[in-house]
Amino acid sequence: MLVASWIMFVVHWGSALTGLFAFIHALLQRADAYSAADRKTKPIWMLITGGSTLAMALFSVMGPGMIFWVPAMAATLVYLVDVRPRLIEVQRGGRNW
Repeated sequence: MLVASWIMFVVHWGSALTGLFAFIHALLQRADAYSAADRKTKPIWMLITGGSTLAMALFSVMGPGMIFWVPAMAATLVYLVDVRPRLIEVQRGGRNW
């Protein structure tokens, strides 16, 4: 039981740190890059990633708080997997295939 508790502890705070990384990345990007990447605006993504980070820090992976944790983690992963690569590509100049 002790090992499972430690695993949940690591998942809980690891996800909060992942959300914090996404929030900081969203904060540091140029506002025009979001529209150039055809994504939502910078303030919206800052709100999504910031709120997600807060939800993941406040609510546990297990228990009733999971109803808030799961969508928060999903939103963070959408930013990291979809929005972040497009922002990097747009700001780098994109690929000319």
